[in-house]
Amino acid sequence: MLEAAIRTAPAADSQWQEQLDRLRPIALYDPETQTWHVRLGALDVAGGQMLQVLFDAARVHGTEVCLTPMAVPAYWEGPAFTRGPDVAALLEAQADRGRPLGQLPLA
Repeated sequence: MLEAAIRTAPAADSQWQEQLDRLRPIALYDPETQTWHVRLGALDVAGGQMLQVLFDAARVHGTEVCLTPMAVPAYWEGPAFTRGPDVAALLEAQADRGRPLGQLPLA
């Protein structure tokens, strides 16, 4: 799974409202870090549309988008990168950077 963190860009009230309108339908906002968070479990049509919204916001408003591979949480009921074993293996390896590639996790 990928987690997208979107750092907001400083803006006047009207531009801030535009950022909110773009990002609020797909992401959760953390006011302490001034960052939006969204999880992407598959690169299907919905995932592609979500990425398009994120990068449109970056282009128009100057927000910063960072994609980080992460392990799928146990409670996650959405899609996950499981159909493409190569993609799933890469994301799993990237999520556990302290472990040498090919070495199994301890528990």
